[in-house]
Amino acid sequence: MAEAAPQTEGNEARRRAMLQAAAELISERGFGETRIADVAKRAGTSSGLVIYYFGTRDRLLVDALRFSEEAYYDTASTLLDEESDFRTRLSMLVGWSCVPSLPGEVSGSWGLWLDLWATALRHPEVRDARDELDGRWRDLVERIVAEGQQAGDVSADVDLRRFALTFTIVLDGLSTQVALDDKEITSDVAYDIAMEYAEQRLGLTPGKRRAKTRKR
Repeated sequence: MAEAAPQTEGNEARRRAMLQAAAELISERGFGETRIADVAKRAGTSSGLVIYYFGTRDRLLVDALRFSEEAYYDTASTLLDEESDFRTRLSMLVGWSCVPSLPGEVSGSWGLWLDLWATALRHPEVRDARDELDGRWRDLVERIVAEGQQAGDVSADVDLRRFALTFTIVLDGLSTQVALDDKEITSDVAYDIAMEYAEQRLGLTPGKRRAKTRKR
């Protein structure tokens, strides 16, 4: 792998421009159809410089997803910390998972995750990154529920880590269907399913649903 570039302000700006370009292109075209030369062209630089910063296409995929995820977590943390009501925070977390992207995120960023999961199956470096990023997602869910537990909104009997593991699986599965534009799993239907699961597992009173009942 190429030697890492020195961390100066100018270098960091160039690196972020390359990551933005990579994240956008992979979201638009897919990892398999995105070349180093494509990223260089969109970022207004050379292929050699992209290789200098990232070394391999796998590393570029991993770092592009990390770049996109940082925007997600920065936005999510700020908004969640401004809200104290547990159900509202849970609803926000579910709602963000059931839309293509949040404000500030790369448009279509779910495509990055789909490519990461597929590539992780055969590439150890990508597999390790998948483990790290999924762990961060589970940690966020666990933190929100733990704070709800401390406030008395969630039963003390709830196994926080177990819930975080299963709930993120539910959210990821539903979000994938939304990203694939499934005709039945709309954003509203995905939201309702996820909230129903959380309410049942956490012992919450059922809340208002978003999806309209289908007429037969």
